[in-house]
Amino acid sequence: METQSVVYVIDDDASVRKSLERLIRSAGLHAKTFPSAQDFLSYHPLDCPGCLVLDVKMPGITGLELQKKMTALHRSIPIIFITGFGNVPASVQAMKAGAVDFLEKPFDSKTLLDAIHRAIKHDREHRQRNSELAAIRKRAESLTNREREVFELIVAGMLNKQSAFQLGITEKTIKVHRARVMQKMGAQSLADLVRLAERLK
Repeated sequence: METQSVVYVIDDDASVRKSLERLIRSAGLHAKTFPSAQDFLSYHPLDCPGCLVLDVKMPGITGLELQKKMTALHRSIPIIFITGFGNVPASVQAMKAGAVDFLEKPFDSKTLLDAIHRAIKHDREHRQRNSELAAIRKRAESLTNREREVFELIVAGMLNKQSAFQLGITEKTIKVHRARVMQKMGAQSLADLVRLAERLK
């Protein structure tokens, strides 16, 4: 069983929730269901990869409204919309706002499960990128002010001699700072350092 991922299902129809939960569990995935968008907003999702299977048309907060609210709250999770009232404007709106898929009922089990697996993969990769970026930022924050200046000049393509002139220090001192920057940033080469700088932008 894929213990480190959860599929959240929001649908006001209890029978739909039950059948979706059964289908998701049959694929070896964890499922957590909610009868309304408000119930989901009150819940704190587990800190693990997952996705949201969301009905478009619901009493109270609709699926599209929930999508907007989650964006405003910076709650990032891939969304798969399901609807029995599919229309082109709604699907376009949902996809433009970042939905992974928009499925019209009735849909077959494989179509939904394929969409779920894609969404979880997307979320896992997104979390991995965020984790790597946080680690890079932490390393960058460990640089002293002078090391940060040297870092910026190096990745701008300046030679040691040019950097020394720019900062009014000796080339030998630049080399010392450069070595510390490489060490602190965990870079093996100039190309590594440039890639790290790009990710910090």
